[in-house]
Amino acid sequence: MFKGKARAYTNIALIKYWGKRNEELIIPMNNSLSLTLDAFYTETEVVFSDEFKEDQFYLDDQLQDEQATKKISHFLDLVREKANIQLKAKVISQNFVPTAAGLASSASGLAALAGACDSALSLGLDSRALSRLARRGSGSACRSIFGGFVEWEKGHDDLSSYAQPIASDSFEEELAMVFLLINDQKKDVSSRDGMRRTVETSSFYQGWLDSVETDLYQLKQAIKTKDFQLLGETMERNALKMHGTTLAALPPFTYWSPDSLKAMQLVRKLRNEGIPCYFTMDAGPNVKVLVEKKNLPIVQDTLIDSFSKQQVVSAQAGPGIAIIE
Repeated sequence: MFKGKARAYTNIALIKYWGKRNEELIIPMNNSLSLTLDAFYTETEVVFSDEFKEDQFYLDDQLQDEQATKKISHFLDLVREKANIQLKAKVISQNFVPTAAGLASSASGLAALAGACDSALSLGLDSRALSRLARRGSGSACRSIFGGFVEWEKGHDDLSSYAQPIASDSFEEELAMVFLLINDQKKDVSSRDGMRRTVETSSFYQGWLDSVETDLYQLKQAIKTKDFQLLGETMERNALKMHGTTLAALPPFTYWSPDSLKAMQLVRKLRNEGIPCYFTMDAGPNVKVLVEKKNLPIVQDTLIDSFSKQQVVSAQAGPGIAIIE
C-alpha cells in the first residue's frame, strides 16, 4: 500500500487562460498569469493498494459517480505509467471551496492530487515536473503548485508547458481579493465546454488572442514596479475581453448573472469615489475584487451592504502546495 496527502490552494487568473491548443495534453492557446490565494483550498489523500478492484473517488465524503471518477482515473493512469505500477487507488478529497462554481476548485483539487500521488509513490518530481503533471488533470492546476504571482508558459508540447513563480518583491503581500459568491451551484456551461465552443465558433476569439501578449506585458510591468492601478486596469480589461468572446460564440452564452453586473457597477462606483479596486471573473457568475489591503474594509462593507455577509469572503496571497505528513 502507498499513501500520500497534499494541500493546494486555489488561484485566480489575472490574465486568463481561455482556450486549448491541444485538448489531450491541455496545452493552452496563450500564457496566463495568476495569484494564488489563501481562502480556498483542497486537501487530497490518495491510497494505492492491490486490495482495490477499481479506482474510487470521494469528494467531501461523497462517493462520486462514474463520470467524475473517470476524469480522476485518467489522471491516475498517467501517474501509474510514471511509477510503472498497475495498482488501483482510492482518492479522498476535501474541498474547502464550492465545486464547479467558477471558483477554481479544479485548480486546487488536481494540484493537490498531483502532490499526493508524487508523495505516495515517491516519484521525486521537482516543482516544474509537478506543475506539468498537475496540468494534465486541469490546466489551471499547474499554477496552484506555487504561491503568489505565477505565470503559466503555454509552451508547445508536454515538456514546455508549465507554470513558474514570478519575482514580485513581495508586492502580493500588499494586496487582498474579495470574493463575492453570487452562486455556488454547478454551472450550466462548464469551463471546458465553454472554452471549446468559444475557440471553435466565436468571431471575437482571434481579437482576444491578439491582445493577450500586450496585457501580459503590462501586468508584469505592474508587478515589477508595484503599480496597483496598472495591475488592476489590465486585469479587469483582460477579464472583460475574455467574457466578450462568449457572446459571439455559436450558440452565444454568458457566465454573468444580474448580480454579477450589479457587483461590477459597485466596483466602478467605489473607484469613482476614490477607492482603487478592480474586478475579475472566471467561468462563473462570481465576482472577485482586487484591492490594496488598506482599502479592504471599505470594499467589504460596500459589498455586504448590497449583498449579504455570507456572500463576501476575503483572501490574501496564498502559499504553494504542501505535503501533509
